Amino acid sequence: MAWSLVCACVGFARAMVPFEIDVVEKGTGWPVPQVELRTVHHVRFISDNAGVVAFDLPELMGVETWLFVSAHGYEVPADGFGYRGVRVTPKPGQKVQIELTRTQPARLLGRLTGAGLFAESQKLGRETNWVESGVLGCDSVQNAVWKGRLFWAWGDTMLAKYPLGIFDMTGATTPIQPLTSFQPPLRLKFDHFRNGTGGVRGIAKMPGSGPTWISGVASVRDARGTERLVATYQKIQPPLEAYEIGLCAWNEEAGEFDRELVLWKKSDGVPRPERFPDGHPFLATNAAGQVALLFGNPFPTLACPPTFEAWRDTNQWEVLHPPDLLTNAVGGGPIRPHSGSMAWNSFRQRWVTVFMQAFGKPSGFGELWYAEASAPTGPWGSAVRVATHDNYTCYNPRLHPEFTSTGSPLLLFEATFTKEFADRATPVPRHDYNQVLYRLDLTDPALAPAQSVPKPDR
Repeated sequence: MAWSLVCACVGFARAMVPFEIDVVEKGTGWPVPQVELRTVHHVRFISDNAGVVAFDLPELMGVETWLFVSAHGYEVPADGFGYRGVRVTPKPGQKVQIELTRTQPARLLGRLTGAGLFAESQKLGRETNWVESGVLGCDSVQNAVWKGRLFWAWGDTMLAKYPLGIFDMTGATTPIQPLTSFQPPLRLKFDHFRNGTGGVRGIAKMPGSGPTWISGVASVRDARGTERLVATYQKIQPPLEAYEIGLCAWNEEAGEFDRELVLWKKSDGVPRPERFPDGHPFLATNAAGQVALLFGNPFPTLACPPTFEAWRDTNQWEVLHPPDLLTNAVGGGPIRPHSGSMAWNSFRQRWVTVFMQAFGKPSGFGELWYAEASAPTGPWGSAVRVATHDNYTCYNPRLHPEFTSTGSPLLLFEATFTKEFADRATPVPRHDYNQVLYRLDLTDPALAPAQSVPKPDR
């Protein structure tokens, strides 16, 4: 009797050994993360950062199985009925490879944040040394190079212990160039700011009820030459409305932002300021050799001298007027930018931007575009779409020029991948409400229609 029980247990264990599916890009063999494989009876699997799926359905082991294959910006050919998928016969311990064709210029390198970045691989006994951060999901990122490190701050953050997580920003630091390779699988390790029990914690606990959001994170020097990390904060009330806006500065001893100056309160009954240091800042030099700190999302809306005192003095702020529309370089017609960032690119010798289109198609807030300019305030050339999403949102793209060396033809950017603002989209398990990293090759012929802007006189 005991021996029969042992045999039964061994048989069960063998039956549960997963069938490995490796999802790769056709032509390169690179892993493709975030690909959905769905059975005819609607069981979903999502490839992890290594492009791996651990298929473990006992009812389909040894059975010829159709898998619908869907991904944003990647595809497999459609069959005669229009179905896009593959047939496999899962067997425990065996594996198969599925090739997808990339249909957009931007290559998805993987997920930067959240839990289970290598969950599928770990079911197969791999990536066992990967350490979980404790973060399940988080909103858009802010970055600044500060004291020889790259500072990161994220918006509302989800934790495992309760549906309500951290609503006063979380943060981390990394080396300025945190990646040694720009080829998947993506492994970027963050040194998070944590509490006494080791959990991630908030870093912007501004007084008042409701969430705190910060933006415009920048490193400036004060009159004594001390490097200061600064930002703009907003206190939020339902439905996602700011009731207070102000400036804050990093308290290095406490490891959090302190309120520096209140710019506006809704309760005072005065109009909300038209411009303040919002979005993603960068340094630029004008024709006279003057250096300014510009704030934009994606295009500059405000400039000030790059000092702590000027950043704090509203009288030294210069309001700028970004363009409302760009032109589609391929199909013509207007493109309305909504959010994004820009930077000087040494390879192109131009200013470049990646931005999200407002009310685009097929996704209202998931179409990402690339454009160039000779000067930071424009005029901007026509734009080329570099990433697209089918009824899913991918907002607030942030360029990472600091990731690559001077003269590199690669441009890295991240964005927030979420079902929010889509049309009743089904959330992608583990991946939803997290940051994903893309790679653009600036020599890609698909970008050529956006690269006809004259080089600046420098």
